[in-house]
Amino acid sequence: MNFPFYIARRYLFSKKKHNAINIISGISVCGVALATLALVCTLSVFNGFQDMVASFFTAFDPQLKIVVREGKVFDGQDERIRAVCALPEVAVSTETLEENAMVQYKDRQTMAVLKGVEDNFEELTEIDSILYGAGEFLLHDSIVNYGIMGVELVATLGTGLEFVDPLQVYLPKRNAKVNMANPGASFKRDYLYSPGVVFVVNQQLYDGKYILTSLDFIRQLLDYTTEVSAIELKLKSGANVSSVQSKIEKMLGDDFVVQDRYQQQADVFRIMEIEKLISYLFLTFILMIACFNVIGSLSMLILDKKDDVVTLRSLGANDKLISRIFLFEGRLISLFGAISGIILGLILCFIQQKFGVISLGGGGGTFIVDAYPVSVHAWDVVLVFITVLTVGFLSVWYPVRYLSKRLL
Repeated sequence: MNFPFYIARRYLFSKKKHNAINIISGISVCGVALATLALVCTLSVFNGFQDMVASFFTAFDPQLKIVVREGKVFDGQDERIRAVCALPEVAVSTETLEENAMVQYKDRQTMAVLKGVEDNFEELTEIDSILYGAGEFLLHDSIVNYGIMGVELVATLGTGLEFVDPLQVYLPKRNAKVNMANPGASFKRDYLYSPGVVFVVNQQLYDGKYILTSLDFIRQLLDYTTEVSAIELKLKSGANVSSVQSKIEKMLGDDFVVQDRYQQQADVFRIMEIEKLISYLFLTFILMIACFNVIGSLSMLILDKKDDVVTLRSLGANDKLISRIFLFEGRLISLFGAISGIILGLILCFIQQKFGVISLGGGGGTFIVDAYPVSVHAWDVVLVFITVLTVGFLSVWYPVRYLSKRLL
């Protein structure tokens, strides 16, 4: 057995001359454990929120989305696009066309994003899971076109779930100059009716801006024929999204961009990752402060073991070996603190997942979920363990070297 490690282990668990040293050593382990616990729980809560947000987008966003690299629209009948849609890994493909428009209901008006989709949009996404109302998902019939609005947009316009009066849609005419004498002549107007449902994504980007409608309806307003703003794809069960994405990118070349769900919402997840990183750095700083307890504990231990050091030197131990004993002592404190903190953190996360002990705002339906969402990722646990050991080991190295020379 490593001799310095053996002595350090004996020192850690043996009774000291002064009982205060035992207490301070225990406090040091508890301080490191609490900082470790805070890191595990905080990162797991951020993971929980990320997973929750991703689940909301899943019901609206496709698995893969093809957009043009430069420009706004492209030909949906392009040979390369058709070849992609015919791939054996692709279960459903649909053309979509998005455009900003002004919408008006009675005396209220606002800007919205019209998203024209094909009739198979239900098969592409899980849109049915976020629809509310007595109606059904319907884009058009033989007489009129329908518009399915986000719940916040419904509140802004005051239409209610089922509106009798049509929703007026205004889009500027393509390649037309604005007539200052009669500005209304520069816009095309059409009407959308209510299918009796609204969607709730629980994201302001969609709920407050988007209207789902027929692809042909928007093409007619914009004087388009085969133009689309995106091709949205759903893959067959068992298909690897990353490998299919790479395959499509090679087929389409540099003219198109292929995005998965996370890339489609890159800004949202980037902000959440930055917040998670800032929390991690802040808690790591708190961990560094907690390690000062370890330094204090080692200082008192070195003073307490002066007689032992004299004995060891008489037996032939050099300064390097003696320093290693106290280095191992500090590292053992950090190690025990890290292990106990991770175990306690995982237990707390499990309890929160199972029972939702810590609630959001006291429940009552104020928030999307009643309790803080928690998701433990193995990589985060490994990162916390490495961070605690690194900070702990570095924090004891210089003090032990310095104090060994000054006090022994």
